Amino acid sequence: MLPTEGNFMSNKSYQSWAILVKDYILAVPNLPYTAVIGSIFACKMVYDLCHLISAIYFKSYSRLSRFQRVEWNNRAISTIHAIFMTIVSLYFVFHSDLYLNDQSAGPITLRSASLSTFALGVSVGYFLSDLGMIFWVYPSLGGVEYVVHHLISTVAVMYAMLTSEGQLYTYMVLISEATTPAINLRWYLDAAGMKSSRAYLINGVVMFISWMVARILLFIYLLCHVYLHYDQVKKMSTFGVFLVVTAPSVLYVMNLIWFGKIIRGLKKTLAKRD
Repeated sequence: MLPTEGNFMSNKSYQSWAILVKDYILAVPNLPYTAVIGSIFACKMVYDLCHLISAIYFKSYSRLSRFQRVEWNNRAISTIHAIFMTIVSLYFVFHSDLYLNDQSAGPITLRSASLSTFALGVSVGYFLSDLGMIFWVYPSLGGVEYVVHHLISTVAVMYAMLTSEGQLYTYMVLISEATTPAINLRWYLDAAGMKSSRAYLINGVVMFISWMVARILLFIYLLCHVYLHYDQVKKMSTFGVFLVVTAPSVLYVMNLIWFGKIIRGLKKTLAKRD
């Protein structure tokens, strides 16, 4: 059976698209930019889907103000990003062979792979999207401290993505995204008028534990790891060394401040139930 002209054109179009994907979109030099752009579009898609689904299935959504609906949808994006980055970060830090303490593989501060670079690009796209939304409705989604946190995170993750330096420490910091789903759930429960519910109490306890592990103890581990491997850290560029030392330190101080607020909030919740 001879191919028709339509089938021929269809096959040609498919081959052209396959070549475009292989030689440009997924080419190693373009992989970071593909991930960033794709992530930004994915954030917009999640925002729109959350708005559509919430308007249909959640009665409390229609009672929210315009800015509260924006935050509701925005937190859906951050939750999905957090789950994705937590899984990827845990894999690279504790399971992958990429960052094993093997001297023959070269300094751990200079190791990277296509997948690790792509995942960092996804995170950069999210942080850029979130920064845009913060500025769009400022200060409804957060004040100066959120802007500082996101700027530091964006610069550090983008640097690791573009230079392949310090990716291990970047992923250690990104494990802290494990706390985000619990934080967002707390906001959702509050918006739905469930502050007196058992779920709200359990959420507060989960927030306390996850924050202590992922944003306090883990950062201490990270800073100790930097100290013990400083001979390899010094092989990075001057700016890379600066980021590895200062970015986690600044974020750690901010985490301590926020942790104090979490403890006070949990105490208030427990006191109300006595």
